[in-house]
Amino acid sequence: MEPLLYLTHRIPFPPNKGDKVRSFHLLKFLASHASVHVGTFIDDPADVEHVPALGAHCASLKAVRIDPHGARLRSMAALFTREALSVRYYRNREMTDWVADVVARHGIRNAVVFSSSMAQFAMSLPDVRTVVDFVDVDSAKWESYGRARPWPLSAIYAREGARLREYERDVSLATDTSVFVTRAEADLFLARAPECAARVRAAQNGVDANYFSPDPMRASPYGAGVVPLVFTGAMDYWPNVDAVAWFAQDVLPQLREAVPALQFYIVGMQPSPTVKALARLGGVVVTGCVPDVRPYLQHARAVVAPLRVARGIQNKVLEAMAMGCAVVASRCAAAGLTARAGVDFAVSAEESAPFTAAVLDALQPERAIAFGRAGRARVLADYDWNTNLAPFAEFLASAAVTNDERGLARRSHAQ
Repeated sequence: MEPLLYLTHRIPFPPNKGDKVRSFHLLKFLASHASVHVGTFIDDPADVEHVPALGAHCASLKAVRIDPHGARLRSMAALFTREALSVRYYRNREMTDWVADVVARHGIRNAVVFSSSMAQFAMSLPDVRTVVDFVDVDSAKWESYGRARPWPLSAIYAREGARLREYERDVSLATDTSVFVTRAEADLFLARAPECAARVRAAQNGVDANYFSPDPMRASPYGAGVVPLVFTGAMDYWPNVDAVAWFAQDVLPQLREAVPALQFYIVGMQPSPTVKALARLGGVVVTGCVPDVRPYLQHARAVVAPLRVARGIQNKVLEAMAMGCAVVASRCAAAGLTARAGVDFAVSAEESAPFTAAVLDALQPERAIAFGRAGRARVLADYDWNTNLAPFAEFLASAAVTNDERGLARRSHAQ
């Protein structure tokens, strides 16, 4: 099989959080078409144990450990340049040397880069067709953080957004194909970098609907008499933290006035201090990491996704729909989905009164059943991984190696 280089900013196994879900399924897809040599970083010591399992999907694997605290400190040097902090965060000589060596030894002519911050390791490779899966427009995410957070974080995040905006454009011009998770993200990028139009494509996520499926033998984790609402996600990720804090403080009290037995379960790994403190509120349960989220989803009366800052596709929404759950999502959490608001799931503005009304409506038994059936049917119809990732084979086959503009951009980057 043709050798291929695959670079990811975080070890793509296990697929237990947003970016890892897509990066792992992309790896599986690529490995069915090529002999894949994977370069990745490990920023969580707990992930070291997963290296052997990941290696089973690769022809070769380079997993470089980085200390997040040290990397953040080193990235601060970018404040004195025009460089983005997140690009400097991942700069690594060991990875650079490995990429050069593995490309030379195996005669690699094709590369897929997952996340723009990893493009720095591929932009100067000679005669290598490179597809960059940006997934989301990260610069827009940091800009939204800048608008939502207090000073001085607002200033740092705004700067990061501006620097990444320039870097994303340079990456797109210096590589062959730029991929985004939805057409809306692709169009947003083109509005910011119209000169990249010829190389921008979209390839949306999927869901493992066999894994995320209702099972009548699956036991409930909830006590008798509880009316459970559930949120799932990595609970050290600021948009998730902001979402559950807003919901628990502004929406939940109104819901519990109408449904006193209602309890809000926050299910996800590494809850931040802010999330842990929510457990002191009436009706809030913070589980921390659980071995399997499916019982919590299947036996929930409804699943909420009250994000106020979101980009691209929210896997948590798709997984809940695949489980046959009644889902209530904010407008920004629902953006980019093919699901029909009011039919496959409920969509609400990010305001307490309409969100409360939407949840109360979804809790009605007939309404919940209808949402659950329609939502799973939508996932089965539109979110198959192999179907949605198939364009990557086309991207690699059609990438142009001799593009003069790309060569000029690469030479500029090397300087």
